[in-house]
Amino acid sequence: MSGFLGRLRAGLARSTQKLTAGIGAALTRRKLDDAALAELEDALISADLGPAVAADVVANLRRTRFGRDVTEPEIRAALADIITPILAPVAKPLEPEPANRPHVVLMVGVNGTGKTTTIGKLAQLWRAEGKTVLMAAADTFRAAAVEQLQVWGQRTGCEVVAGAAGADPAGLAYAALERARNENADLLLIDTAGRLHNKTALMEELAKIVRVIRKLDPEAPHDIVLVLDATTGQNAIAQVEIFRAMVNVTGLIVTKLDGSARGGIVVALAKKFGLPVHAVGVGEQADDLRPFDPAAFAADLVDAPEHREA
Repeated sequence: MSGFLGRLRAGLARSTQKLTAGIGAALTRRKLDDAALAELEDALISADLGPAVAADVVANLRRTRFGRDVTEPEIRAALADIITPILAPVAKPLEPEPANRPHVVLMVGVNGTGKTTTIGKLAQLWRAEGKTVLMAAADTFRAAAVEQLQVWGQRTGCEVVAGAAGADPAGLAYAALERARNENADLLLIDTAGRLHNKTALMEELAKIVRVIRKLDPEAPHDIVLVLDATTGQNAIAQVEIFRAMVNVTGLIVTKLDGSARGGIVVALAKKFGLPVHAVGVGEQADDLRPFDPAAFAADLVDAPEHREA
């Protein structure tokens, strides 16, 4: 875990620098007065933690430390203490339910978020646990997505159900679930398109996939996971709102934290939506996708090493 946490820490370094620079600017007077709190609030918002989190933090600091001389390390520690409880309720690993055989996970998200790669990583992690996994390439309009999933299939030893270019995604998902049931697979991971330039068509496509696979299993999909790219910052909030309007998103996976100065968006998402954050990704390798650790994330985000879990 230390290797992953090291990569997470390194990945959040730009977010941390942006935030701690703002904290330093806010505390030039050392005394935590109205002006310092206002600057601190601006720094939190500019670091993508969002207005609601910033208001919570400032209210807490006003209540507990207003008018006192404070140091940067003290404020960073206080921020970690305030942010961790915001994140803790949403830290929920994606755990297949053995009673659902197969457990169906529908992966959604705009193109470019790392959705297909995330499916491959999940497949590899579950294969390492001895589970049988089937993957369905239901993004039938993007040849690269099908090829990418097939590469992951070869790498992980998982079968990939794919169809002809332009095939009906819902029909392919149905065939994949039928096959997964026949083979008594533990999991079926369904990749989907993410073309937001025509939201109506995408909404209808996703709704049809859900409707059609429920003809075989009324409870499927058991999870609908939205994959978000951390580098998009506040745009991730709009993506959650759009996809929740299309399907019943049950959880989030946040990728590309290794290339982002916008790691604070994870806190904003937790505060606004309360959706489970199943995992975060900090690279291309399978072990670069790990369950979300709220205390470590908060400590790394604000550079409060003494709050980091071992």
